[in-house]
Order: sequence, then C-alpha cells, then structure tokens
Amino acid sequence: MLKYILKRLLLLIPVLVGVSLMAFVVMHLFTADPAAVILGEHATAEQIEKLRQSLGLNDPIYVQYWNFLKGAIRGDLGNSLISKTPVTTEILRRFPATIELAFAAILFASFFGIIIGVISAIKQNSIIDYISMVVALLGVSMPIFWLGLILIVIFAVTFHLLPVAGRIQIGYEPMRVTGFYLLDSLMTGNMVAFKSTLRHLVLPAIALGSYSTAIIARMTRSTMLEIVRQDFIRTARAKGLLEKIVIFRHALRNALIPIVTVIGLQLGSLLGGAVLTETVFSWPGVGSYAIDSILKSDYPVVQGSVILLAAVFVIINLIVDILYAFLDPRIKYS
Repeated sequence: MLKYILKRLLLLIPVLVGVSLMAFVVMHLFTADPAAVILGEHATAEQIEKLRQSLGLNDPIYVQYWNFLKGAIRGDLGNSLISKTPVTTEILRRFPATIELAFAAILFASFFGIIIGVISAIKQNSIIDYISMVVALLGVSMPIFWLGLILIVIFAVTFHLLPVAGRIQIGYEPMRVTGFYLLDSLMTGNMVAFKSTLRHLVLPAIALGSYSTAIIARMTRSTMLEIVRQDFIRTARAKGLLEKIVIFRHALRNALIPIVTVIGLQLGSLLGGAVLTETVFSWPGVGSYAIDSILKSDYPVVQGSVILLAAVFVIINLIVDILYAFLDPRIKYS
C-alpha cells in the first residue's frame, strides 16, 4: 500500500508541471497585457513598456516560466501583479473558505443523493421513482449560477429567510484558529458566529451541490438495482432478514464502491468548480479570487490557484483509491 501511495504521489509531479504549463501559456497568450491593465487606459506606451520591464514581462516566455517553476518548487508562487502581496499567502488565506463550501456541498449531495437513489431503486417504476429521476435530471441540467440566483431571489430577497451573500455577518467573525469558520466558532465557543456561518452556507452549498446530488442519486439507483438482483440478496431475504437490513447492511454496503468513486470525483470537481458559486454568492474563496485575477490579467494568482486546485483534485482521487481497500478487502494495491 505504501509503495502504491508513493508511486501516486510521484505521478503528481508531472501532472502539476503540465497543468502549470497550460495555465501559464493560456494566461500569456489569451489575456490582456497586465501592465496596460494596471496603468489604465490613459497610460502612455513608454509607461507601459517601463512597467513591463520592471515586472519581467519582456523576458522570453520560457525564462518567465522557468522563474515561476523555480519559485513554485520552493513554495513561492510569486507576488500578485496588482496588490504586490505574496500569492501563496493570499491563496492559503482564502482556501479554507473554498474547502468549507465544497465539503458542505458534498455532504448535502451525498446525503440526499444516496437517499434518493436508494428509495428510487427500492420503488423502481413507481411514481416516487419517476419523480426522483425527474428531480435528478433537473439537477444535472440546471446551470449552477442560475440556480444560485433563483435561490437568492426566493429565500433571501422574497422571504428573507437566509442571507443574500458573504461568508458571515460583518462583525461576527470568530477568532481565527484554522480558517474554517464553523470549526473555529465551535472551538472558541462562539455560537453566534456558528449560526451566522451556517446560515450563510446553506444557499451556496445547495446551489453547488445540486449537480452532484443528481449524479450520486443516479449512480446509487443504477448500482442498487444491479445489487438487489444478485443471489446473496435473495439468500438474505430467504433467511427472513428484515428488508431494511437487507437493503442497508447488504445491498447498500456492496454498492458503496462506485458511489464512493463518484463522491470523490465530485468533491474534486466542487473544489475546482466553485468558481461560479463563489462569484454569485460573493464567497471569499479561491475561486472568486481567481476570477477577479483573470479579469485583471494577474498571472501569478491564476497560475497559483490552478496548481493548488489540480493538486487537491489528484490527492482526493488518491484518497478515494485508498478507501477502496477498506470498503472491499478483496482489493489489494502493490
């Protein structure tokens, strides 16, 4: 197992180099000149040229990439071209917000996705099954940003049940321990901050998790339908076991491997795909920071954000692979 984990971690290196190279090339070829963006529309050509020289943007592109890569190996992603602050510090400061949102979304998606999938499989071809699959189809088809806006209009603007945007009410921020507001507020006993964070988390988590809920529900249904037709399930029923024990202890447990795979892939996608949700709900995470930086052609921030999210995606997939061995002892890694 250890050998397998080390091999997967070593494979992370070429993946990150490839991702960083793609992000670097795309940002340099298809975005506006950052010097012109920083100086504004009234800047002269001489001023722009002088700033480009000072930022190192006149160096050959391979030299710029090599300098970036050398810094990234040391954990230094450079400074933001706009704010001049270290990119590593800024990303790490925002990353807990993105993780908190992604985990809330995947918890929502896993809970409701598995329940809907199991019920739909048990009640196959019933009205409940049809309604569940229509809901799942809507979840897959509905754009996240559109659903986010609809949720804001209904629950925040019309009924005033939940906040419109932000991560917590201004002035309620808990003392920073880990950067995760829910965890920090519990650790410091600040229940006012905990409730405020939870209220701000509901709408973005639902919007972000809707697509994953549909995917998990469909996967759970199809896997459960396959499992409940197998001989060992008929044997369990013939032994007189209660139906809920047959379903949850025998069928669902054996259906978990493909479901866990989907949940792991969805979590990785949620971490990288929270960009639109964070923008709609003004969530102060890495995604909204990256979008703001793309609009300002802030190369180091975009490259750093892409590398971080790619690394997290690969590591989550590795964790999912390791979980297989615990869910099914027949699976061995060498």
